[in-house]
Amino acid sequence: MKKVKILVVEDEIIIADNLCDTLEELGYEIIEPALNYTEALIQIKNEQPDIAILDIELGGSKTGIDLAQKIKDEYDFPFIFLTSNSDPITLNKAKKVMPPAYLVKPFTKEELYTSIEVALYNFSKKNDEITDSNFVLKDALFIKDKGVFKKILFKDILYLKSSHVYTDIVLLNEQTHVARVSLNSIINNLNSKFIRVHRSYIVNTEYLSQVNKTSIKLNNELIPIGTKFKDELLKNLNLI
Repeated sequence: MKKVKILVVEDEIIIADNLCDTLEELGYEIIEPALNYTEALIQIKNEQPDIAILDIELGGSKTGIDLAQKIKDEYDFPFIFLTSNSDPITLNKAKKVMPPAYLVKPFTKEELYTSIEVALYNFSKKNDEITDSNFVLKDALFIKDKGVFKKILFKDILYLKSSHVYTDIVLLNEQTHVARVSLNSIINNLNSKFIRVHRSYIVNTEYLSQVNKTSIKLNNELIPIGTKFKDELLKNLNLI
């Protein structure tokens, strides 16, 4: 299971490094921090972070607020403002880009963690993609594990299996993760490659290798086909 990937944009190297160390202790994956607007855009394009922590005052002509607007316009992922200034002028400028969270230095480890989790949650809720204690963002499903949201890419999922009020998420590497959400709820948050083939199974058709009368094969694993789901499955296959 992949961790939530965070980009720190802070022009003071010591502060950036300390912040990254704290984020790693909290269980997040950290991208090499950016010191200014230009470096941040390069990191965003190359690393595709799930969330960014932006210092408002950056070296150069572009500020963290400029970067936040760029993220909103072109990349669409959540960000948190970080600043040592809580004066009305700074706050009013920041409010114009509607940040999901705002941290004033100095802050505690607990405040940092809470701000990140709330920002991720609210961002997903804004897009009507919230499902119980887990959520979907772009091409991934986030599962809450020991207090931290961890990312599972859709392309890494082989199939999902119903287990009463839980869903087992089986990955290509044979790992299984459990989400406290029903199969009925989770299917609405997956992309078009996922099809329900049985009341207890949703499969990733990208890895479909064989279709039989009563089952399908994903890689080397057989999954049963329910009678009422078979026609829908066949409609989505390129049969000749």
